[in-house]
Amino acid sequence: MRLADFIRAEIGAILANWEEFAKGIFHAGHMDKSSLRDHARDMLLVIADDLDSQQSETEQAAKSKGRGPASGGESWAEIHGGDRHTSGFSVMETASEFRALRASVVHLWTKAHPTVTGPQLDDLTRFHEAIDQAVAESLEHYATVKEMETRLFGAILVASPDPIYVLDLQGRIIYANKATADLFALEPEAVIGKSNFDLGFPFASDFKRNQEKVISEQATFRGKLIHTFASCQGERFDYLLAPVLDEHQHTEATVCIFRDVTEQALAEEKIWHNAHHDALTGLPNRRLFLDRLEQEVKHANRNSLPLALLFMDLDGFKEVNDSLGHEAGDLVLCAVAERLANCVREDDTVARLGGDEFTVILAATKRREDVELVAQSIIDALAKPFQTTQQPVQISASVGIAFYPRDASSPLDLVQAADQAMYNAKKSGANRMYFYDTLEKTDRHPS
Repeated sequence: MRLADFIRAEIGAILANWEEFAKGIFHAGHMDKSSLRDHARDMLLVIADDLDSQQSETEQAAKSKGRGPASGGESWAEIHGGDRHTSGFSVMETASEFRALRASVVHLWTKAHPTVTGPQLDDLTRFHEAIDQAVAESLEHYATVKEMETRLFGAILVASPDPIYVLDLQGRIIYANKATADLFALEPEAVIGKSNFDLGFPFASDFKRNQEKVISEQATFRGKLIHTFASCQGERFDYLLAPVLDEHQHTEATVCIFRDVTEQALAEEKIWHNAHHDALTGLPNRRLFLDRLEQEVKHANRNSLPLALLFMDLDGFKEVNDSLGHEAGDLVLCAVAERLANCVREDDTVARLGGDEFTVILAATKRREDVELVAQSIIDALAKPFQTTQQPVQISASVGIAFYPRDASSPLDLVQAADQAMYNAKKSGANRMYFYDTLEKTDRHPS
Protein backbone atom coordinates (compact mmCIF):
# COMPACT_ATOMS: atom_id res chain seq x y z
CA MET A 1 0.00 0.00 0.00
CA ARG A 2 1.23 3.47 -0.86
CA LEU A 3 1.56 5.99 2.00
CA ALA A 4 -1.11 8.28 0.55
CA ASP A 5 -3.68 5.46 0.60
CA PHE A 6 -2.57 4.44 4.11
CA ILE A 7 -3.11 8.01 5.40
CA ARG A 8 -6.63 8.12 3.94
CA ALA A 9 -7.51 4.67 5.26
CA GLU A 10 -6.06 5.11 8.76
CA ILE A 11 -6.76 8.81 9.30
CA GLY A 12 -8.93 8.10 12.36
CA ALA A 13 -6.18 6.12 14.12
CA ILE A 14 -3.55 8.67 13.13
CA LEU A 15 -5.60 11.53 14.59
CA ALA A 16 -6.38 9.59 17.78
CA ASN A 17 -2.67 8.88 18.27
CA TRP A 18 -1.80 12.49 17.58
CA GLU A 19 -4.53 13.79 19.88
CA GLU A 20 -3.04 12.00 22.88
CA PHE A 21 0.12 14.05 22.45
CA ALA A 22 -1.72 17.32 21.73
CA LYS A 23 -3.60 17.12 25.02
CA GLY A 24 -0.28 17.59 26.83
CA ILE A 25 0.30 21.03 25.29
CA PHE A 26 -0.56 23.68 27.87
CA HIS A 27 -2.78 25.85 25.67
CA ALA A 28 -4.56 22.78 24.31
CA GLY A 29 -5.68 21.70 27.78
CA HIS A 30 -8.95 23.65 27.57
CA MET A 31 -9.75 22.72 23.94
CA ASP A 32 -12.36 20.11 23.02
CA LYS A 33 -11.75 17.25 20.58
CA SER A 34 -13.14 19.17 17.62
CA SER A 35 -10.94 22.21 18.30
CA LEU A 36 -7.84 20.05 18.76
CA ARG A 37 -8.32 18.24 15.47
CA ASP A 38 -9.57 21.33 13.61
CA HIS A 39 -7.18 21.36 10.66
CA ALA A 40 -5.17 18.19 11.16
CA ARG A 41 -7.51 16.02 9.03
CA ASP A 42 -7.48 18.49 6.16
CA MET A 43 -3.70 18.84 6.30
CA LEU A 44 -3.25 15.07 6.17
CA LEU A 45 -5.59 14.77 3.20
CA VAL A 46 -3.73 17.59 1.38
CA ILE A 47 -0.42 15.81 2.09
CA ALA A 48 -1.91 12.55 0.79
CA ASP A 49 -2.94 14.29 -2.44
CA ASP A 50 0.54 15.79 -2.68
CA LEU A 51 2.09 12.31 -2.39
CA ASP A 52 -0.02 11.19 -5.35
CA SER A 53 1.10 14.13 -7.48
CA GLN A 54 4.11 14.24 -9.78
CA GLN A 55 7.05 16.23 -8.39
CA SER A 56 10.34 17.19 -10.01
CA GLU A 57 13.67 16.92 -8.24
CA THR A 58 13.82 20.73 -8.03
CA GLU A 59 10.37 20.94 -6.43
CA GLN A 60 11.28 18.12 -4.06
CA ALA A 61 14.47 19.90 -2.97
CA ALA A 62 12.61 23.19 -2.45
CA LYS A 63 9.90 21.52 -0.40
CA SER A 64 12.46 19.82 1.83
CA LYS A 65 13.60 23.33 2.79
CA GLY A 66 10.07 24.61 3.33
CA ARG A 67 10.06 26.53 0.06
CA GLY A 68 7.43 24.63 -1.86
CA PRO A 69 5.27 26.36 -4.49
CA ALA A 70 2.46 28.59 -3.26
CA SER A 71 -1.00 27.07 -3.40
CA GLY A 72 -2.68 30.24 -4.65
CA GLY A 73 -4.59 30.80 -1.40
CA GLU A 74 -4.22 30.18 2.30
CA SER A 75 -3.18 26.62 2.93
CA TRP A 76 -4.56 24.56 5.81
CA ALA A 77 -1.16 24.88 7.48
CA GLU A 78 -1.33 28.68 7.29
CA ILE A 79 -4.86 28.74 8.67
CA HIS A 80 -3.74 26.42 11.45
CA GLY A 81 -0.83 28.71 12.36
CA GLY A 82 -3.10 31.75 12.55
CA ASP A 83 -5.67 29.96 14.67
CA ARG A 84 -3.04 28.60 17.04
CA HIS A 85 -1.67 32.09 17.59
CA THR A 86 -5.18 33.32 18.39
CA SER A 87 -5.56 30.45 20.89
CA GLY A 88 -2.41 31.57 22.70
CA PHE A 89 -0.07 28.82 21.49
CA SER A 90 3.64 29.63 21.48
CA VAL A 91 5.80 29.03 18.39
CA MET A 92 7.25 25.92 20.01
CA GLU A 93 3.81 24.55 20.86
CA THR A 94 2.60 25.13 17.31
CA ALA A 95 5.67 23.44 15.78
CA SER A 96 5.38 20.53 18.23
CA GLU A 97 1.93 19.69 16.88
CA PHE A 98 3.46 19.07 13.44
CA ARG A 99 6.22 16.96 14.95
CA ALA A 100 3.58 14.89 16.73
CA LEU A 101 1.56 14.53 13.52
CA ARG A 102 4.70 13.34 11.70
CA ALA A 103 5.50 10.87 14.53
CA SER A 104 1.95 9.48 14.52
CA VAL A 105 1.97 8.76 10.79
CA VAL A 106 5.48 7.30 10.77
CA HIS A 107 4.81 5.12 13.83
CA LEU A 108 1.62 3.58 12.45
CA TRP A 109 3.06 3.27 8.91
CA THR A 110 6.23 1.46 9.99
CA LYS A 111 4.22 -0.74 12.36
CA ALA A 112 2.00 -1.80 9.48
CA HIS A 113 4.92 -2.09 7.03
CA PRO A 114 8.03 -3.37 8.86
CA THR A 115 9.75 -3.85 5.50
CA VAL A 116 9.68 -0.75 3.35
CA THR A 117 10.07 -1.00 -0.43
CA GLY A 118 11.74 1.59 -2.62
CA PRO A 119 8.53 3.36 -3.69
CA GLN A 120 7.33 3.36 -0.07
CA LEU A 121 10.64 4.85 1.05
CA ASP A 122 10.20 7.59 -1.55
CA ASP A 123 6.71 8.23 -0.19
CA LEU A 124 8.08 8.51 3.32
CA THR A 125 10.72 10.97 2.17
CA ARG A 126 8.12 13.07 0.36
CA PHE A 127 5.88 12.91 3.44
CA HIS A 128 8.66 14.38 5.60
CA GLU A 129 9.18 17.11 3.02
CA ALA A 130 5.46 17.87 2.98
CA ILE A 131 5.39 18.12 6.76
CA ASP A 132 8.43 20.46 6.64
CA GLN A 133 6.59 22.58 4.09
CA ALA A 134 3.48 22.68 6.33
CA VAL A 135 5.59 23.71 9.34
CA ALA A 136 7.18 26.50 7.31
CA GLU A 137 3.79 27.77 6.07
CA SER A 138 2.19 27.56 9.50
CA LEU A 139 5.00 29.35 11.34
CA GLU A 140 5.35 31.99 8.63
CA HIS A 141 1.67 32.81 8.95
CA TYR A 142 1.95 32.64 12.77
CA ALA A 143 4.81 35.15 12.62
CA THR A 144 2.88 37.43 10.27
CA VAL A 145 -0.13 37.49 12.60
CA LYS A 146 2.17 37.95 15.60
CA GLU A 147 3.99 40.89 14.02
CA MET A 148 0.70 42.54 13.10
CA GLU A 149 -0.62 42.01 16.61
CA THR A 150 2.58 43.51 18.02
CA ARG A 151 2.19 46.59 15.80
CA LEU A 152 -1.45 46.99 16.76
CA PHE A 153 -0.68 46.49 20.45
CA GLY A 154 2.13 49.03 20.20
CA ALA A 155 -0.21 51.54 18.60
CA ILE A 156 -2.77 50.97 21.36
CA LEU A 157 -0.14 51.51 24.07
CA VAL A 158 1.09 54.72 22.46
CA ALA A 159 -2.43 56.07 21.98
CA SER A 160 -3.71 55.00 25.42
CA PRO A 161 -4.47 57.92 27.74
CA ASP A 162 -3.84 55.60 30.69
CA PRO A 163 -0.26 55.20 31.93
CA ILE A 164 0.90 51.63 31.19
CA TYR A 165 4.30 50.25 32.06
CA VAL A 166 6.03 46.89 32.51
CA LEU A 167 8.26 45.98 35.45
CA ASP A 168 10.84 43.23 35.62
CA LEU A 169 10.89 40.85 38.57
CA GLN A 170 13.07 43.29 40.55
CA GLY A 171 10.55 46.11 40.09
CA ARG A 172 12.51 48.03 37.44
CA ILE A 173 10.57 49.59 34.57
CA ILE A 174 11.45 47.91 31.26
CA TYR A 175 8.72 49.56 29.16
CA ALA A 176 6.63 52.69 29.62
CA ASN A 177 4.16 54.30 27.24
CA LYS A 178 4.00 58.03 26.60
CA ALA A 179 1.19 58.54 29.12
CA THR A 180 3.44 57.13 31.85
CA ALA A 181 6.32 59.47 30.99
CA ASP A 182 3.89 62.41 30.89
CA LEU A 183 2.44 61.48 34.31
CA PHE A 184 5.90 61.22 35.86
CA ALA A 185 7.00 64.44 34.06
CA LEU A 186 10.07 62.64 32.72
CA GLU A 187 11.46 61.77 29.32
CA PRO A 188 10.73 58.12 28.36
CA GLU A 189 14.43 57.18 28.49
CA ALA A 190 14.67 58.57 32.05
CA VAL A 191 11.96 56.15 33.21
CA ILE A 192 13.45 52.94 31.80
CA GLY A 193 15.52 50.99 34.31
CA LYS A 194 14.13 52.90 37.29
CA SER A 195 12.09 51.47 40.16
CA ASN A 196 9.40 53.28 42.14
CA PHE A 197 12.01 53.68 44.88
CA ASP A 198 14.46 55.28 42.41
CA LEU A 199 11.72 57.69 41.31
CA GLY A 200 11.06 58.66 44.93
CA PHE A 201 7.40 57.65 45.04
CA PRO A 202 6.08 57.38 48.64
CA PHE A 203 3.89 54.40 47.70
CA ALA A 204 6.92 52.37 46.54
CA SER A 205 6.97 49.96 49.51
CA ASP A 206 3.28 49.06 49.30
CA PHE A 207 3.51 48.78 45.54
CA LYS A 208 6.50 46.43 45.81
CA ARG A 209 4.64 44.15 48.23
CA ASN A 210 1.67 43.99 45.89
CA GLN A 211 3.92 43.23 42.91
CA GLU A 212 5.59 40.38 44.79
CA LYS A 213 2.15 38.95 45.55
CA VAL A 214 1.22 39.11 41.86
CA ILE A 215 4.47 37.36 40.90
CA SER A 216 4.11 34.56 43.45
CA GLU A 217 0.36 33.97 43.07
CA GLN A 218 0.17 34.70 39.32
CA ALA A 219 -3.02 36.65 39.94
CA THR A 220 -4.03 40.23 39.20
CA PHE A 221 -4.15 42.85 41.95
CA ARG A 222 -6.26 46.00 42.01
CA GLY A 223 -5.17 48.82 44.28
CA LYS A 224 -5.69 52.51 45.01
CA LEU A 225 -3.25 55.27 45.88
CA ILE A 226 -3.28 58.97 46.62
CA HIS A 227 -0.36 60.91 45.20
CA THR A 228 0.25 64.06 43.18
CA PHE A 229 2.98 63.42 40.61
CA ALA A 230 5.43 66.04 39.36
CA SER A 231 3.18 66.61 36.34
CA CYS A 232 0.41 67.71 38.76
CA GLN A 233 -1.90 65.30 36.96
CA GLY A 234 -4.53 63.76 39.19
CA GLU A 235 -4.43 62.92 42.85
CA ARG A 236 -6.43 59.68 43.21
CA PHE A 237 -5.50 56.65 41.14
CA ASP A 238 -6.70 53.09 40.67
CA TYR A 239 -4.06 50.69 39.42
CA LEU A 240 -3.98 47.14 38.13
CA LEU A 241 -1.01 44.79 38.43
CA ALA A 242 -1.06 41.66 36.24
CA PRO A 243 1.53 38.91 35.72
CA VAL A 244 3.21 38.36 32.34
CA LEU A 245 3.78 34.62 31.84
CA ASP A 246 6.33 32.98 29.56
CA GLU A 247 5.65 29.84 27.49
CA HIS A 248 6.44 27.68 30.52
CA GLN A 249 3.86 29.59 32.60
CA HIS A 250 6.50 31.24 34.77
CA THR A 251 6.08 34.91 35.69
CA GLU A 252 8.65 36.91 33.75
CA ALA A 253 7.35 40.45 34.32
CA THR A 254 4.47 42.51 35.68
CA VAL A 255 2.35 44.98 33.74
CA CYS A 256 0.89 47.98 35.57
CA ILE A 257 -2.01 50.14 34.35
CA PHE A 258 -2.82 53.42 36.11
CA ARG A 259 -6.15 55.20 35.87
CA ASP A 260 -6.77 58.73 37.13
CA VAL A 261 -10.02 58.60 39.12
CA THR A 262 -9.59 61.94 40.91
CA GLU A 263 -12.70 63.58 39.51
CA GLN A 264 -14.84 60.52 40.20
CA ALA A 265 -13.40 60.00 43.70
CA LEU A 266 -13.91 63.64 44.70
CA ALA A 267 -17.47 63.57 43.37
CA GLU A 268 -18.21 60.42 45.37
CA GLU A 269 -16.66 61.96 48.49
CA LYS A 270 -18.77 65.07 48.03
CA ILE A 271 -21.92 62.97 47.71
CA TRP A 272 -20.98 61.01 50.83
CA HIS A 273 -20.14 64.19 52.74
CA ASN A 274 -23.44 65.84 51.81
CA ALA A 275 -25.34 62.73 52.87
CA HIS A 276 -23.62 62.58 56.27
CA HIS A 277 -23.13 66.24 57.23
CA ASP A 278 -25.41 69.12 58.09
CA ALA A 279 -25.64 71.47 55.12
CA LEU A 280 -25.66 74.61 57.29
CA THR A 281 -22.99 73.99 59.93
CA GLY A 282 -20.90 71.26 58.27
CA LEU A 283 -21.16 69.13 61.41
CA PRO A 284 -22.01 65.41 61.25
CA ASN A 285 -25.76 64.95 60.85
CA ARG A 286 -28.01 62.46 62.63
CA ARG A 287 -27.01 59.58 60.31
CA LEU A 288 -23.27 60.04 60.82
CA PHE A 289 -23.76 60.78 64.53
CA LEU A 290 -25.55 57.46 65.08
CA ASP A 291 -22.87 55.62 63.12
CA ARG A 292 -20.09 57.28 65.14
CA LEU A 293 -21.93 56.54 68.38
CA GLU A 294 -22.28 52.86 67.45
CA GLN A 295 -18.55 52.65 66.67
CA GLU A 296 -17.63 54.38 69.94
CA VAL A 297 -19.85 51.99 71.92
CA LYS A 298 -18.06 49.02 70.31
CA HIS A 299 -14.71 50.62 71.12
CA ALA A 300 -15.82 51.20 74.72
CA ASN A 301 -16.79 47.53 75.02
CA ARG A 302 -13.46 46.31 73.63
CA ASN A 303 -11.40 48.55 75.91
CA SER A 304 -13.66 48.59 78.99
CA LEU A 305 -13.78 52.38 78.93
CA PRO A 306 -16.87 54.47 79.72
CA LEU A 307 -18.44 56.78 77.18
CA ALA A 308 -20.30 60.04 77.77
CA LEU A 309 -22.97 61.59 75.57
CA LEU A 310 -24.04 65.24 75.88
CA PHE A 311 -27.42 66.25 74.44
CA MET A 312 -27.98 70.01 74.04
CA ASP A 313 -30.92 72.21 73.23
CA LEU A 314 -30.51 75.97 72.79
CA ASP A 315 -32.52 78.15 75.16
CA GLY A 316 -34.03 81.25 73.56
CA PHE A 317 -33.13 80.32 69.99
CA LYS A 318 -36.75 80.31 68.79
CA GLU A 319 -37.13 83.91 69.87
CA VAL A 320 -34.04 84.88 67.79
CA ASN A 321 -35.54 83.21 64.73
CA ASP A 322 -38.94 84.77 65.26
CA SER A 323 -37.70 88.31 65.96
CA LEU A 324 -34.68 88.61 63.65
CA GLY A 325 -35.44 86.03 60.96
CA HIS A 326 -33.91 82.76 59.73
CA GLU A 327 -30.79 84.43 58.36
CA ALA A 328 -29.84 85.63 61.84
CA GLY A 329 -30.78 82.22 63.24
CA ASP A 330 -28.51 80.49 60.73
CA LEU A 331 -25.60 82.73 61.73
CA VAL A 332 -26.14 81.83 65.38
CA LEU A 333 -26.30 78.08 64.59
CA CYS A 334 -23.01 78.25 62.66
CA ALA A 335 -21.36 80.14 65.53
CA VAL A 336 -22.70 77.59 68.03
CA ALA A 337 -21.15 74.75 65.98
CA GLU A 338 -17.79 76.53 66.00
CA ARG A 339 -17.87 77.19 69.75
CA LEU A 340 -18.83 73.58 70.50
CA ALA A 341 -15.92 72.28 68.42
CA ASN A 342 -13.56 74.52 70.39
CA CYS A 343 -14.77 73.07 73.69
CA VAL A 344 -13.90 69.42 72.98
CA ARG A 345 -10.97 67.29 71.87
CA GLU A 346 -10.22 66.61 68.22
CA ASP A 347 -11.24 62.95 68.59
CA ASP A 348 -14.64 63.82 70.09
CA THR A 349 -17.70 64.14 67.87
CA VAL A 350 -19.91 67.23 67.71
CA ALA A 351 -23.11 66.75 65.68
CA ARG A 352 -26.26 68.67 64.81
CA LEU A 353 -29.33 66.47 64.92
CA GLY A 354 -31.62 69.13 63.49
CA GLY A 355 -33.16 72.45 64.49
CA ASP A 356 -31.35 73.70 67.59
CA GLU A 357 -30.40 70.22 68.93
CA PHE A 358 -26.71 69.34 69.17
CA THR A 359 -24.83 66.37 70.62
CA VAL A 360 -21.27 65.70 71.73
CA ILE A 361 -19.72 62.23 72.07
CA LEU A 362 -16.91 62.20 74.63
CA ALA A 363 -14.91 58.99 74.18
CA ALA A 364 -12.80 57.30 76.87
CA THR A 365 -13.95 59.56 79.69
CA LYS A 366 -13.04 57.87 82.97
CA ARG A 367 -14.00 60.62 85.43
CA ARG A 368 -17.37 62.25 85.91
CA GLU A 369 -15.59 65.47 86.88
CA ASP A 370 -13.95 65.71 83.45
CA VAL A 371 -17.31 65.43 81.68
CA GLU A 372 -18.75 68.06 84.00
CA LEU A 373 -15.89 70.45 83.14
CA VAL A 374 -16.53 69.99 79.39
CA ALA A 375 -20.28 70.53 79.84
CA GLN A 376 -19.66 73.67 81.88
CA SER A 377 -17.25 75.05 79.29
CA ILE A 378 -19.98 74.54 76.67
CA ILE A 379 -22.56 76.30 78.82
CA ASP A 380 -20.16 79.20 79.39
CA ALA A 381 -19.22 79.44 75.71
CA LEU A 382 -22.81 79.49 74.48
CA ALA A 383 -23.87 82.05 77.08
CA LYS A 384 -21.65 84.69 75.48
CA PRO A 385 -23.37 87.08 73.03
CA PHE A 386 -23.62 86.13 69.33
CA GLN A 387 -23.18 88.77 66.67
CA THR A 388 -25.75 88.89 63.84
CA THR A 389 -26.05 91.32 60.95
CA GLN A 390 -28.67 93.24 62.92
CA GLN A 391 -27.70 93.13 66.59
CA PRO A 392 -25.99 90.95 69.22
CA VAL A 393 -28.19 88.21 70.64
CA GLN A 394 -27.99 86.16 73.83
CA ILE A 395 -28.97 82.51 74.18
CA SER A 396 -28.00 79.67 76.50
CA ALA A 397 -27.92 75.86 76.47
CA SER A 398 -29.54 73.08 78.45
CA VAL A 399 -27.26 70.06 78.58
CA GLY A 400 -28.26 66.48 79.38
CA ILE A 401 -25.52 63.94 80.14
CA ALA A 402 -25.64 60.13 80.08
CA PHE A 403 -22.94 57.50 80.42
CA TYR A 404 -22.42 54.18 78.68
CA PRO A 405 -22.73 51.51 79.98
CA ARG A 406 -23.95 52.82 83.32
CA ASP A 407 -27.08 54.60 82.05
CA ALA A 408 -27.83 52.62 78.89
CA SER A 409 -27.01 49.31 77.24
CA SER A 410 -27.26 50.38 73.58
CA PRO A 411 -26.56 53.49 71.47
CA LEU A 412 -30.24 54.36 71.03
CA ASP A 413 -30.93 53.91 74.74
CA LEU A 414 -27.97 56.20 75.45
CA VAL A 415 -29.44 58.91 73.19
CA GLN A 416 -32.80 58.62 74.94
CA ALA A 417 -31.16 58.85 78.35
CA ALA A 418 -29.18 61.98 77.42
CA ASP A 419 -32.32 63.49 75.84
CA GLN A 420 -34.29 62.86 79.04
CA ALA A 421 -31.52 64.45 81.10
CA MET A 422 -31.56 67.49 78.80
CA TYR A 423 -35.35 67.77 79.23
CA ASN A 424 -34.88 67.75 82.99
CA ALA A 425 -32.21 70.47 82.71
CA LYS A 426 -34.55 72.66 80.62
CA LYS A 427 -37.47 72.02 82.95
CA SER A 428 -35.29 73.02 85.89
CA GLY A 429 -34.70 76.48 84.54
CA ALA A 430 -32.43 76.06 81.51
CA ASN A 431 -28.82 77.22 81.12
CA ARG A 432 -27.60 74.27 83.14
CA MET A 433 -26.53 70.63 82.93
CA TYR A 434 -28.29 67.58 84.23
CA PHE A 435 -26.95 64.04 84.70
CA TYR A 436 -29.30 61.19 83.87
CA ASP A 437 -28.29 59.15 86.90
CA THR A 438 -29.02 61.85 89.48
CA LEU A 439 -32.33 62.71 91.06
CA GLU A 440 -31.07 66.13 91.96
CA LYS A 441 -30.12 68.67 89.29
CA THR A 442 -26.67 70.20 89.29
CA ASP A 443 -27.13 73.95 89.39
CA ARG A 444 -24.00 75.35 87.82
CA HIS A 445 -24.72 78.83 86.44
CA PRO A 446 -22.10 80.71 84.42
CA SER A 447 -20.18 83.08 86.59
